Amino acid sequence: MEKKVLVPVAQGSEEMEAITIIDVLRRAGATVIVASVDDITIKASKGIEFKADILIKDCMDEPFDLIVLPGGIPGAQNLKASKDLEILLKKQATEKKYYAAICASPAVVLHPYGLVTPGRVTCHPGFAGMIDQGNVVESNVVVDGNCITSRGAGTACEFALRLVELLYSAEKKKEVMQGLALVVD
Repeated sequence: MEKKVLVPVAQGSEEMEAITIIDVLRRAGATVIVASVDDITIKASKGIEFKADILIKDCMDEPFDLIVLPGGIPGAQNLKASKDLEILLKKQATEKKYYAAICASPAVVLHPYGLVTPGRVTCHPGFAGMIDQGNVVESNVVVDGNCITSRGAGTACEFALRLVELLYSAEKKKEVMQGLALVVD
């Protein structure tokens, strides 16, 4: 069963997170659309350049099984500045579909949009203070309803694999792990 995933990116997005998420989900068989909020060519947070497939404004009427945000600074701030992305994320939440974020993005993007409180959430430890109500958990990946969050670049593969499991199954996650030569329990 094919799933459609949107990965919004911006200038300064964390490349390791973005590429890991895109790669792992594509290995699972998902159709992954990389949509930039500002320019097709992205200069990521550590200086690596890559190209988005389309601009976010061109996918406003598309349905997605998952929208997943990489972090990075200033990437997360640039994602937050996109009104189109805000509309898409709030629609995703209203429709009870999956949305996810890693690193700074749970605090910088999802929290100001009201999409992580009062539920449980995790993010990069340096941004945890931006999320109120004491709902930040020290865990690599947190699933709270249809919101999935993760801590940062070091948890990107675990995060992406959890997304595969939620979208598809534990068996599909195991299959992707084997393809990545990760140890399977």
